Amino acid sequence: MSNGTSQKAPSAARERIRAERERQKKKDRIRRQLTVGAVVAGVLVVAGGAGYAVVKATAPTGWEAAKEARSVAPAHTQGKNGTEILIGDKNAKQTLEVFEDLRCPMCASFEQSSGASLIKDIEDGRYKVRFTIYTFLDGAQGGEGSKNALSALGAALNVGPEAFLKYKSALYSLKNHPEEQDDAFAKDSVLLKIASEVPELAHNKGFEQAVKKGTYDRWAMDMTAQFGRKGVKGTPTFLHGDKKLVLPPVPQQRMTREQYDQLADANFKKMIDKEFGPAEAGPGVAKGEKDPSGKDGGAPGIAKGEKDPSGKDGGAPGIAKGEKDPNAR
Repeated sequence: MSNGTSQKAPSAARERIRAERERQKKKDRIRRQLTVGAVVAGVLVVAGGAGYAVVKATAPTGWEAAKEARSVAPAHTQGKNGTEILIGDKNAKQTLEVFEDLRCPMCASFEQSSGASLIKDIEDGRYKVRFTIYTFLDGAQGGEGSKNALSALGAALNVGPEAFLKYKSALYSLKNHPEEQDDAFAKDSVLLKIASEVPELAHNKGFEQAVKKGTYDRWAMDMTAQFGRKGVKGTPTFLHGDKKLVLPPVPQQRMTREQYDQLADANFKKMIDKEFGPAEAGPGVAKGEKDPSGKDGGAPGIAKGEKDPSGKDGGAPGIAKGEKDPNAR
């Protein structure tokens, strides 16, 4: 073997060793980079998860979240955010404005005595009605019943104006309307049970899902923001243009609930006749019916065998003993 060959062999071996060491170092660097990267990624994931948990924990819920939700207005509404509920013949020249709160006992009393007369006037084209529904009693009494019932009423309005009117009547009915302090309407189950009495809403899956999902919660909040419109801060209130109509009170005298409702309805009709002109059947009294005030011979006294609701035998003025006072606030 020549000296040249023997000298080249150790040199080549050293070169191979050096190259192998470089490859090993490169692998080690890559391994370390991957390990550090994985640790950093893991830290970021944990931090991100913790951040998400914090955000989720502090995110608004319920009606606070509804304020931030996208506004979805029911069908058959108009105006900004769909806050104008106008029901009736579009050719009717006059508009009656009705302000209500779904927890309001006096609104319930009005609905029970005169709701049918209001609906008849709408159907006869005597006037259109713009409904403004407030929810101030949630704040006054505590709870969410007014807002939740209004959201459900919006779901009924989305089905149609008739469903809206019938559902509103059902909510205000004697058997369904809770005491003012009772926040029963905050429960979807209560609202859905009442809706089962309305043909258009019974077994209506679209309506049921809208109530359960709170589809119209934001819309209810937009309606709530109408509080104080035209200076109205109490319910029920009736306006014709900017004129506030005065509903005559029912005299405090002995009577049954039926007699009370008849007098209250007669007073509503008289108020409407005075403002819009007499109906065909005459002011305040339907054709063929007796005047519940007693002017046609009827006696608004207590029926034989009934308790005196004036309070002399333990009842409250104007209602039978044990029944809810329709004038209570």
